[in-house]
Amino acid sequence: MTHPLAVAVAGLGTVGAGVLTVLRDNAELIAARAGRPIVVTAVGARDRGRDRGVPVSGLRWYDDPVALARASGAEVFVELIGGSDGPARAAVQAAIEAGKHVVTANKALIAVHGAELAHMAEERGVTLAFEAAVAGGIPVIKALREGLAANRVRRVAGILNGTCNYILTAMTEHGREFGDVLADAQRLGYAEADPSFDIDGVDAAHKLAILCALAFGRPVEFDAVHVDGIRGVSALDITFARELGYRIKLLGIASQSERGIEARVHPCMVPAAASLARVDGVFNAVVIEGDFVGQVVLQGRGAGAGPTASAVVADLIDIARGRATPVWGAASGSLAAVPSLPMTAHSGAYYLRLMVVDRPGVIADVTAILRDHRISLESMLQRGRAPGEAVPVVLTTHDTGEGAMRAALEQVAGLDAVLESPTLIRIEPA
Repeated sequence: MTHPLAVAVAGLGTVGAGVLTVLRDNAELIAARAGRPIVVTAVGARDRGRDRGVPVSGLRWYDDPVALARASGAEVFVELIGGSDGPARAAVQAAIEAGKHVVTANKALIAVHGAELAHMAEERGVTLAFEAAVAGGIPVIKALREGLAANRVRRVAGILNGTCNYILTAMTEHGREFGDVLADAQRLGYAEADPSFDIDGVDAAHKLAILCALAFGRPVEFDAVHVDGIRGVSALDITFARELGYRIKLLGIASQSERGIEARVHPCMVPAAASLARVDGVFNAVVIEGDFVGQVVLQGRGAGAGPTASAVVADLIDIARGRATPVWGAASGSLAAVPSLPMTAHSGAYYLRLMVVDRPGVIADVTAILRDHRISLESMLQRGRAPGEAVPVVLTTHDTGEGAMRAALEQVAGLDAVLESPTLIRIEPA
């Protein structure tokens, strides 16, 4: 039998323990598909005494992930530590320098340092694989890099963070406010004690940066992604969205035009009939539009031990088989230096909610400002009367420029009848 593929795993948290479990429970199946057994020979984590639900006795243990990365005896280094810098980055660099293949689930590392690490891997002739870094068990990296390689991709859009999708789904189904649902998500383990990485859109932005590089054949550029989170979405907005025929989702969207590449993460009003609008709970989904294939929709669990470990092991099987694909689908030297477009260059439709004093002339003042900025209204909603009291007013617009909308909102917010900062949510066609 061909010699086993020896693997070292750094990080034995939820995903690391999941990888060991998958390799143990499906060992015969994996060996058949890989052409040889895949065996973990060494591991590293901070706490040796912790029960991880999977046996680690008999494995070489390293407290230092960099030492584990450099140690002889393993052909592949699996990094499951997390974080864009620190031990994770140092260990991956050390593994590549030692001539080892690397598999990682670390979206922050790839989004921020992926260009540098890919160049290092090319020079050393090793694989840098990261299927698990985006959308957990959904094979979106393989789909973009391999399955759709014959297509020019026009657009990628997706629900890329299960925590935010869970919160927005619960708000929609139960009419509850953001803070209450977030607290529940933390109790259930869907959200971290400090949830800012998720709810402020950073996690989704890391994933979108990776998808953008793969889709459009350019170096990964995290800083070019516009990021807004979901803190400002209220139950009132959810209610108005339903009345208008939409559902609110946090989307990552990247598209390419003759002007350049637009990449953005923010809450969106999505038509209720659209495929992404029907993806609920902790599930992720990605829609890819190619020039020949048309629209492809991928959906599944975007996080958790099983789905993420499944993606890690899929990369290990590729390495065991000797299947090698350039990190970004093409050699680094052939990637295009396509310009990134600022958010102010975006054009689209908008939902605008104002809390105003119910008195004559207020709507006229607001619409005059929008008119002066050449913003055309599609609809207006105002329910009930409360003279002298605060009432919500909702406006939706036809397509208009982001710059014009921001300038208009600044003026609208300055009206004395507008009692709080306007809420702006972009409307996406699908």
